[in-house]
Amino acid sequence: MSGLSLNDITKEFGDFKAVDNVALNVPHGTFVCLLGPSGCGKTTLLRMIAGLEEPTSGRIVIDDEDITAVPTHKRNLGMVFQSLALFPHLSVGDNIAYSLRIRGASKQDQQKRVDELLKLIHLPGFADRPVAKLSGGQRQRVAIARALALSPRLFLLDEPMSALDAKLRESMQVELRQLQQKLGITTIVVTHDQREAMTMADLVVVMGEGRIRQAAAPVEIYRKPADAFVADFIGSTNLLPVSADSAGRATVLGSAISGLTLPSGGSKASISVRPEDVHLTAPGNGAIDGTVTFVRDLGGTIETFVEAGGKTIIAVATPRERPEVKVGQSVGIVLPPESCVVLKS
Repeated sequence: MSGLSLNDITKEFGDFKAVDNVALNVPHGTFVCLLGPSGCGKTTLLRMIAGLEEPTSGRIVIDDEDITAVPTHKRNLGMVFQSLALFPHLSVGDNIAYSLRIRGASKQDQQKRVDELLKLIHLPGFADRPVAKLSGGQRQRVAIARALALSPRLFLLDEPMSALDAKLRESMQVELRQLQQKLGITTIVVTHDQREAMTMADLVVVMGEGRIRQAAAPVEIYRKPADAFVADFIGSTNLLPVSADSAGRATVLGSAISGLTLPSGGSKASISVRPEDVHLTAPGNGAIDGTVTFVRDLGGTIETFVEAGGKTIIAVATPRERPEVKVGQSVGIVLPPESCVVLKS
């Protein structure tokens, strides 16, 4: 199977372009996270894949079949949305079997499929339990099982874990990823949670203003962001201006960074350097001079905020590597060139 192809998809609402010429190829069996701030077009894009919105232009192809004009109920997709929308008057088993019953499956086949899915989502024996007596995480699993009942060729989820508490959400992220790996089903999740995307996805698609800003593996998105928008949106980073001095060396806040190459053409640029890659040392010796303004101990990490040249630079270290600094102290800031990503402005 060839998976999903989005060919120049655009969606306009009057004069507003919610999705702007999006092109994306998703290999079969890939776990994709559409990631971006509110209003970036990620949910609209998912709804077009689901058939709940019609593209203004472009084509949607699944397994070499153009489904752009195919009604939702004929696309064979599994969908879980934020509200979950379980039937409160039905039992767990009846909720899961609902689509099978509508399709005319025998009671024996329904029961067999329900038992398979309950085992898959680690809720064996829950078929007769009322939905009202389930916890939030259990309801989430039942919604997933119901969406998988007809063995869909594509599994779509729109911020399905946003209503869960933080600890349960992280647990469900791992469970969903393990379930997807077991089934090998192409899965697309909409989220604004960067940690969620980095935890689950094979492919992270960062969207902004209706366009794809970067689509790549999580580690590439984090370590090699395509632009300042992606660098700033994914995790925490230090975005700093960089220019060439009279000798042509890359200079950041007045200090030359040996080994850092700037783009040709003399265009303005900036660098992205992650806080965990910033080192603090004694002032001088070519380091950037700064003053500590705040220290935050988060238990597993120590964040040190340093003011330098009108910019705030954050350095992160583990407790074992904790720098012995205090507010008001002068320090040197070292930015390893191999950790600096140059971004055109």
